[in-house]
Amino acid sequence: MARAARIATICAAAALALLTAAPAHAEDVVRPQSMDRPPAGYRLTGRQAEQIADRSPTAIRARRSARGVFDNVFEKSGTRWQVSYYRPRGKETKEIAQIYVSDDTGKVTEAWTGPQVAWTMARGYPGAFGRKVNSPFVWIALTLLFVAPFVDPRRLRRMRHLDLAVLVAFGVSVAFFNDANIDVSVPLAYPLMLYLLGRMLWIGLRRGRRRDPLRLLVPASWLVVGLLFLVGFRIGLNVADSNVIDVGYAGVIGADRLADGDKLWGAFPKDNEHGDTYGPVTYAAYVPFEQVLPWSGRWDDLPAAHAAAITFDLLCLGLLFLIGRRMRGPTVGLALAYAWAANPFTLYALDCNVNDALVAALVLGAIAAASSPAGRGAFVALAGMAKFAPLALAPLFATYSRGALRFALGAALALAPCLLLVVGYGGLHDFYDRTLGFQASRGSPFSVWGLYGWDTAQAVVQAAGVLLAVAVAFLPRRRDLVGLSALTAAVLIALQLGVTHWFYLYIVWFLGPLLIALLGDAEPEGRRVPPTYAEQLARLPAPAVAWR
Repeated sequence: MARAARIATICAAAALALLTAAPAHAEDVVRPQSMDRPPAGYRLTGRQAEQIADRSPTAIRARRSARGVFDNVFEKSGTRWQVSYYRPRGKETKEIAQIYVSDDTGKVTEAWTGPQVAWTMARGYPGAFGRKVNSPFVWIALTLLFVAPFVDPRRLRRMRHLDLAVLVAFGVSVAFFNDANIDVSVPLAYPLMLYLLGRMLWIGLRRGRRRDPLRLLVPASWLVVGLLFLVGFRIGLNVADSNVIDVGYAGVIGADRLADGDKLWGAFPKDNEHGDTYGPVTYAAYVPFEQVLPWSGRWDDLPAAHAAAITFDLLCLGLLFLIGRRMRGPTVGLALAYAWAANPFTLYALDCNVNDALVAALVLGAIAAASSPAGRGAFVALAGMAKFAPLALAPLFATYSRGALRFALGAALALAPCLLLVVGYGGLHDFYDRTLGFQASRGSPFSVWGLYGWDTAQAVVQAAGVLLAVAVAFLPRRRDLVGLSALTAAVLIALQLGVTHWFYLYIVWFLGPLLIALLGDAEPEGRRVPPTYAEQLARLPAPAVAWR
C-alpha cells in the first residue's frame, strides 16, 4: 500500500507538471497540437522525436537519475524538436535535461544537462559572445601584440613578465568556456584573480619601492603605428562583425524609455525582462546614441549600442593616455593606450557591445581627476550609479588626499540627478527590487559559488571584500596615482571574487587601473622625469625634535 501511495503521488506530480512545467527559454518553443501528426512544415511527429531522444545516452541517464522523471516535447524554431526531461520535486518540477532533434535528419544534435539546461550562454555556441574575436587567430595575435612590446629579453625573470602572463592566461579560461566546459573555465579564473589581487595590494601598500625602467622591445614610434592599426581594426570589426548581447540591448531600451518619459525600472519588454538591473547613469549614457540612431522596437542590429560601445572604449583609451602622459610623459601614456587596445578582453567587451567599458571609463575618470576632491567624488558616484560595485571605491578616493568634505560634496552633486531619475522613472522600491534585489537573489553557474553551492565560503569572501574596501582608506599606502590605481584594481577584484554572477566582461573594470599600476610607475629608460609632489614630500628630512 505504501509503495502504491508513493507511485500515485509521483504520477499526480507528473500530471500537474505536464500542465504547468515550462522548459528553459520557453519563449521560442511551442507544444505540438498532436503527438501523432507532423505539424505544418515538419517531417517527424512529436512521438517520433520523443522516441529518438529517449534512445540517447543523456535521456537514459536522466531517467535513471530519479524516480518519476518524465518528458515534454516541443516544436523549436520550425526546424527541430526539443525534448525536455523533468524531475518531480514536491509540488514543483525541475528541468534536468534538454535534447534537440533535427527534423530533417532525425538525429540528436544537442544534449544538455546540469546548469547548461537553463543557461544557454554556458553551451559554447559559436559567436554568442564577440563573434570573430574568439577566433584563435585573432585572440592569439592580440595576445602576442599585447605582451611583446613589454618583454625585456635582458631580464626575463622580471615580475612584469609574470603579471602580463597572468593577465593573458584568462584567455585559457575563455577557451574552455567556448568549449562549453564550465567545470574548468569557472574555477580557472579564480587563481588568476587572486594573484592579481595580491600584486595590486603589494604595489599599493608598499610605500618604499625601486623604480623599474620601462624597456620597450620596439621603438615608441612603432607603438604609435600599432595603436592606430588596432583602433581601426577594432572599430572595423565592431561594425562589420559583432553582436549586441542583452547588456547592450538593455542600454538602448532604457535610453528610449528615458527619452520618452516612460517608466524604466519594472517595465522592460519580455525579450529583455531583466535589462532594468542597472543604475540610471547607464541608461542616460545611451540616450545621445539612441536619439541619433533610434531603436526600432525590437532586438535587431541595434546601431546605437555599437556606437555607444565604441565611444566608451575610445574614452578608456584616451584617459589612459592622458593619465600616463601626466605621470611619466608621452611614452608611458602611449604604452598604456596601446596596452588597452591590444588586450583581447577589451575587444571581447567591445564586440559584445556591452556597457562595461562605461564603468571602466568612469573609474579611470576618477583617477584622472584625483587631484580634485570634488571631481573624483563625482566620478566615483557616477561609476557607482552605472553599476553599483564602484561605490566601494568611495573610502579609498575620499582619503586619497585632503578634501574629504569636497569629495562628499562632489559625490552628492552627482548623485542628486541620479536619485531624481530613480524617483521619476520607477520609484525607490522598484529600483531596488529590479537592481540590487534581483542581483542578490539570482543564481549563476559562472562563479564557483553558483556552480558548487559554496554559500558559506562566499559570504566570507564577500565580507572580506567589503572590509578591504574600507581598510585601504586607513592603511599606510602609496600616495601617488600608481598606489591609487593599484588599490582601485585591488578593491574591484576583491568584490568580483565574491559575486555570484561573474563573467569575463568584468575584467575591463579593473584592467585600466591595473595597467597604470604595472606600467605607470615604470620610468622610460634613459629619461629623467621630475619627481611627483608626493615623492618630493617623502624625500624631505624628518623635522628636528627639541628635547627639554
